[in-house]
Amino acid sequence: MRRNQVTVWGIVLSVLLGIIALRSNSTIGEETKMAGVFELRTYTTLEGRLPNLHARFRDHTMKLFEKHGMKNVMYWTPTDEKTANNTLIYVIWHASPEAAKKSWDGFRADPEWAKARDESEKDGKIVAKVESVYMKATEYSPKP
Repeated sequence: MRRNQVTVWGIVLSVLLGIIALRSNSTIGEETKMAGVFELRTYTTLEGRLPNLHARFRDHTMKLFEKHGMKNVMYWTPTDEKTANNTLIYVIWHASPEAAKKSWDGFRADPEWAKARDESEKDGKIVAKVESVYMKATEYSPKP
């Protein structure tokens, strides 16, 4: 299988697993889940910096996402040898595209985030590249 195919199937699997995880999250109602938007984000770190990114998400970022209205769905690292040590893939949920923009604006302006980011990068930058894809459920998607 070519690398691009592996990446695409990895993303598809990530989204499916995220939806399963979101289904079990009782804090979001069934209709709300289907009406909102999912955001698939892939972070590529600089060499040797993935543990720093994990620590930042575990200790700060996930809580700040929730504070700003984003719902954490699921977080993964690839099993592919070439990307396993420098890639974090995750899915978050927003009530709407407008809510996503408002949440991200609030998150980026949050002094708590700036402090956590700066502290985690005191030995150098962590993230080399971020990719984001917004997705909505189709009308034929299974209902939670």
